[in-house]
Amino acid sequence: MASVLVASNRGPVSYALAADGTLSARRGGGGLVSGLSAVSSEDSVWVCAALGDGDREAVRRGVAEPGVRMLDIDPGVYADAYNGIANSVLWFLHHHLWNVPREPVFDAEFRRRWESYRSYNRAFAEELAAQADDGAAVLVQDYHLALVPGMLRDLRPDLRIGHFTHTPWASSDYTRMLPGDIREELVWGMLGADELGFHTFEWASSFMTCADVDSPTGIAQSYWPAGNPRRHVDHMKTGGPRRSTEIKVFALGVDGDDLRALAHTPEVDDRLAALRAEVGDRKTIVRVDRTELSKNIVRGLLAYRELLQEHPEWRGRVVHLASAYPSRQDLEVYRAYTASVAELAEEINAEFGTDDWQPVLLSVRDDFPRSLAAYRLADVALINPVRDGMNLVAKEIPVVSETGCALVLSTGAGAYAELREDALTVNPYDVSETARALHKALTMPAAERADRSKRLAAAATALPPQRWFLEQLEALRGPVS
Repeated sequence: MASVLVASNRGPVSYALAADGTLSARRGGGGLVSGLSAVSSEDSVWVCAALGDGDREAVRRGVAEPGVRMLDIDPGVYADAYNGIANSVLWFLHHHLWNVPREPVFDAEFRRRWESYRSYNRAFAEELAAQADDGAAVLVQDYHLALVPGMLRDLRPDLRIGHFTHTPWASSDYTRMLPGDIREELVWGMLGADELGFHTFEWASSFMTCADVDSPTGIAQSYWPAGNPRRHVDHMKTGGPRRSTEIKVFALGVDGDDLRALAHTPEVDDRLAALRAEVGDRKTIVRVDRTELSKNIVRGLLAYRELLQEHPEWRGRVVHLASAYPSRQDLEVYRAYTASVAELAEEINAEFGTDDWQPVLLSVRDDFPRSLAAYRLADVALINPVRDGMNLVAKEIPVVSETGCALVLSTGAGAYAELREDALTVNPYDVSETARALHKALTMPAAERADRSKRLAAAATALPPQRWFLEQLEALRGPVS
């Protein structure tokens, strides 16, 4: 039994199954792992899903890391919940990615997959209920587990339940595209929490706008009084008690000391030497992203091409270091997008490249040491998502860049709210504006660039992962409103 519990789709450890049947464990990193390390392992439990054959075999053999409970959910149910709903419906919903003339389509197959999503969430709720001490604090993570707070509230009304959404939250126009009963189930699932956390006030406000409900299920009303920092949703399910859910903002930052240490390992030094040999004394524009539709990589490449067209003086004098490693390749739309990124990069190189200059150096491998080396080399960072929960790359590059970098940042990034004063901000859909911002960034005086970069780094490290986690835990354990 535990007094602090975390629930997430991916856990802090994964298992690999060798050909001879042996299992090996690999620990992960990130804000949750760092945060939970501040809590005694005897008092905490992390509930997660078994994601692969190695994980499932570990569960069947009873192999477990201390403080980790891995759920062996039926593979078919998991595939429907994770790819069929979480990644194909909720991700597209919150990032406003639907091609509206064709999508979404809510048919019988959607309903079947939604039942799997329910089952997947129910498995987490039941395990959390079984593992929690009386009055324990439970921190549920992300859109994969949006129904868990409500289910867990029904099972264990004594618990203090928090949920943090790492993505944006969809506008009310988008949430109204959902079938009415599904929209209500999603909202009431979230409102099972005592506290809901978001990266920005914009995403928090989007949730509050869509959380106003008056139906046979119950009544919910959002409040954010002028001059009062307390945002909350008061709600009452039909026949149940009146409750209030606090809405809070915890803008996740980076751990500057850890990141700089990682960026100066021998492996990164080797990658940096290789990149410097390719780049020479040219300026660098750096981006590091998954080929996720919301990251807007194609428009970023189009802006770079327009920069070279409109400002021929940059030809031969700048290199675009673009890391765009494949994401969610089991979904056809992602495979097509990844291919279009590679094709456009090839077109730019064919149009402008010379015997001694390749305009775009594209890496399609998930190579973190290379990414950190590119961070160190960055003169300009290009971060132009159409819609992003936070985008930590926008915070990481200014922390690591050796001479200071100019940040070109779109208004669609969650980080925009914190970094806008010292970034060159752009409309993510406006290719020409982005091209002009790249030119301005490349021509920015070195002293101004260094000063801006210092202020960006200070903002980026204001709420590092461990403090981000502990502030949520402290708020959740605080007095009940």
